[in-house]
Amino acid sequence: MPQVIVLSLILLGSIGLIVGLILFFVSKAFAVETDQRIARIESLLPNANCGGCGLPGCSAYAAKAVEQGSLDGLVCNACTAENRQLIASILGSDAEILDEQVAVLRCNGTCSNRVASQAEYDGTKTCAIANMSGAGQWLCSYGCLGYGDCTNVCSFGAITVDAESGVASVNPDVCTGCGACVKSCPRGLLMLAPKTKPQKRIWVACANRDKGPVARKSCSVACIGCGKCAKDCSFNAITISDNLAWINPKKCFLCGKCVENCPTKAIKLFE
Repeated sequence: MPQVIVLSLILLGSIGLIVGLILFFVSKAFAVETDQRIARIESLLPNANCGGCGLPGCSAYAAKAVEQGSLDGLVCNACTAENRQLIASILGSDAEILDEQVAVLRCNGTCSNRVASQAEYDGTKTCAIANMSGAGQWLCSYGCLGYGDCTNVCSFGAITVDAESGVASVNPDVCTGCGACVKSCPRGLLMLAPKTKPQKRIWVACANRDKGPVARKSCSVACIGCGKCAKDCSFNAITISDNLAWINPKKCFLCGKCVENCPTKAIKLFE
């Protein structure tokens, strides 16, 4: 009986050894070599996998960069300028200098500024679903719904929905400008604005394209498309389209005249 047990153990051990050797040689034969640059580049990325670059994650970004041998067409706003230069040096190419960006909200319709809707929304509390159903707790059909879809996709904790105001709030000191929130907003209320020096930004905090009187009925700080800001701008940085003012950041010199003269205070200045 002991001899049978010993023989069985030897047999099983031999089989295990043979199978292990086979697997070892097969893995060597079919091994796919990974470019070590991918791991090095990935270590220089934020690894938030936010998808702001248009790819599934930072690993895919690194692989794409190595595949094409440059950063052409690849933009990661969450990656620092220093790290972008380091990635370019790993690839043996030059990195285009990109302006740092930060997300801003095109809505100033706080609870104290906008008019509540007569209907009560009792559905799933997400902006996407509420917007598809044409619902929401506010009369303005262009404003922030306040259910926090942008908050949920922000990997950096830069966005919160303030209970008092009822709208999303972006912390510019934390925001990396990755753009994930921009894609998540069903009403297109979040956009990326350049971080200027000093850290100052001017933008129209409204997306209401209704005519002035209609827009004012739903929100006291809505842009009414009056064109006063465009007339006052000495740099031709403001245009009026679809009853809404638009500021071209490349032309804007941040003088602040439009902010002071806007009759509804729809233009915001951050500094």
